[in-house]
Amino acid sequence: MNERASGSRRGDGGGGGGRRPERRRDAQGRERNRGGHGRRQFSEQAPRQRSRSADPARLVAFEVLRAVSRDDAYANLVLPQRVRHHHLDRRDAGFATELAYGALRWQGTYDAVLALNVDRPLAQLDPAVLDVLRLGVHQLLGMRVPPHAALNQTVALTRAVIGAGPSSLVNAVLRRVSGKDLAAWTAELTAAKDDAAERDAIDYAHPAWIVRALRQSLVAHGRAADEVHALLEADNAAPVVNLIALPGVGKLEDALEAGAQPGDLVEGSALSGGGDLGRWSAVREGTVRVQDVGSQLVARAVAAVPLGAAGPGETAKGAAGAERWLDLCAGPGGKAALLGALAAERGATLLANEAAPHRADLVRKALRPVPEAAWEVHTGDGRDLGHELAGQFARVIADVPCTGLGALRRRPEARWRRTPGDLAELGPLQRDLLDAAIDAAAPGGVVGYITCSPHPAETTTVVADALKRRHDVELLDAGAALDAVALRPLGAGHERTAQLWPHVHQTDAMFLALFRKLPAATTEES
Repeated sequence: MNERASGSRRGDGGGGGGRRPERRRDAQGRERNRGGHGRRQFSEQAPRQRSRSADPARLVAFEVLRAVSRDDAYANLVLPQRVRHHHLDRRDAGFATELAYGALRWQGTYDAVLALNVDRPLAQLDPAVLDVLRLGVHQLLGMRVPPHAALNQTVALTRAVIGAGPSSLVNAVLRRVSGKDLAAWTAELTAAKDDAAERDAIDYAHPAWIVRALRQSLVAHGRAADEVHALLEADNAAPVVNLIALPGVGKLEDALEAGAQPGDLVEGSALSGGGDLGRWSAVREGTVRVQDVGSQLVARAVAAVPLGAAGPGETAKGAAGAERWLDLCAGPGGKAALLGALAAERGATLLANEAAPHRADLVRKALRPVPEAAWEVHTGDGRDLGHELAGQFARVIADVPCTGLGALRRRPEARWRRTPGDLAELGPLQRDLLDAAIDAAAPGGVVGYITCSPHPAETTTVVADALKRRHDVELLDAGAALDAVALRPLGAGHERTAQLWPHVHQTDAMFLALFRKLPAATTEES
């Protein structure tokens, strides 16, 4: 659900007060309120009525923002750990999730609002104070928390985790912010901007370059440019948790009994409202996993598309005659687990490769519920495997590193980390990995090129370059392949590639191109 449209009314108490601090710290490292200039502001409540301790849910949200900004951490990994650490119940966990994710999604817009209300450049603020302010602004402008509760609880959080000194600054700034709603603030911020992308960047909390990139991506994949607003809105909506029961291994009964709904796009999937999924034994055991439906669809399509008429030769089979599959960039293991389960059902084997050792360990963990005879994990650079294992696989999946512009709704901090330069940096790697995947495929074998980004620089341009550069592959109809494994028609195909969209399919914006390796004789003739 979009934080702008709804939110908890959680919280109580009034706002704290104090004068603008100088940054002095006591023996415990907390800032004290000493000195400063200007007239002192007082709380609406007497000191004995103000909250003095941090609300646990807000504390969890603060810890998530600090980990993201200080340690470059991923919010979706940090949040569950902090929820468990503080023993939050389902209601408080939901509030913490909405607060942390909302503050991260809307960070750019909230920082622009704060810049109008802080008497110094934001870069000069203590980073922890800035994170507290972002949480306060989201409660005031993006949730239904009463203003007095947002002020009081944010000031209490500041006192508890940073010190008494900065609480007066936090109180004063948030009081100024509370004087207008989000629409009024964004109208003020966009009034002088002539460029539509710059206005959308404020209205929809995306960097302007991403707004332009998404508009370009829509057109490149055969959609209308004016869909960009619906796409940006979808990025800002809290996504439903997607579950998958690994084929032949997992069952969804616990999830469905707990209120999850069967998925309407792919077999063996379910949609959950969230909460502590670890309470289900199937999730703890890994037989039921959290995985976006878009990822499920593209992996199933690669596993299901028919091989060449003659089929791959003996080089693409193991010692027991089993088909060999390769996941070239397997970490952290979501698609590998699904592919491994599908391979086990069909008597095939999967080699899951990952370059980083710690991510290779995650792949092993993800594959653990799958029969051991069906998979093997290899640690190494995927670009080398095309030469080392040339022509040895019937099916190859190259889910290449990308900007992740298609998963911004699930990774709210990513939009503020990426830069246009990432596209140029990733392009050569993406092309090299696709070449390696094609080299590793046997004649008649299938290669799936996948990105979690719709940007043409990472999708259609890479595919077009491969077709110009190589004469040993043909492009298959990826849209038809997705429809063949989906429970209903998707309409995701365009010029034989396929692109899923959050605002159309309620999935991450996954891209899929399918290639078939041509027999040597065909290659020589061409």
